[in-house]
Amino acid sequence: MKTRSTEDREPTTRYETENDIPQERRSELNNLMNQRLADVIDLALQMKQAHWNVKGPHFIGLHKLFDEIHEDILEYVDMVAERIVQLGGIAEGTARSVAKRSELQEYPLDIADGTSHIEAVARALSEFGREARNMISECQALDDDDSADMFTEISRAIDKWLWFVEAHTQAPK
Repeated sequence: MKTRSTEDREPTTRYETENDIPQERRSELNNLMNQRLADVIDLALQMKQAHWNVKGPHFIGLHKLFDEIHEDILEYVDMVAERIVQLGGIAEGTARSVAKRSELQEYPLDIADGTSHIEAVARALSEFGREARNMISECQALDDDDSADMFTEISRAIDKWLWFVEAHTQAPK
């Protein structure tokens, strides 16, 4: 997993706003949120990768599940991007920006069976869920309870999807 410090990046607060969070904090929040934006866009694409390529006896159920997860994740993409802009920043959601910034593990391209996709999807959801939870405390430390609340909502939903995916492999023995 790649790690980058927010200090290494150019500030992403570009526009004036009457938002009462100080500009310096907004800039740091925008840098952090652009990192999560890259991750959540990557996560959405990984769900589509699973959706398109899953094979096996549980194809239709997994195909539909991965698509439902993707649809929900697109809402989180929009929430994060719009919050960046609300704070005077630029949402950096281009393919090149996402590829450069995403800290999620690469989704395996050479898998087809449902079990392998379940494992890869569960790993991706877990990784992103952890980062969303980290954002809650980072936003609170920067006195932005609204963004913290947004990431609480996102992490709760990601945990629900993780449960749905992992349930496919958790039958009692």
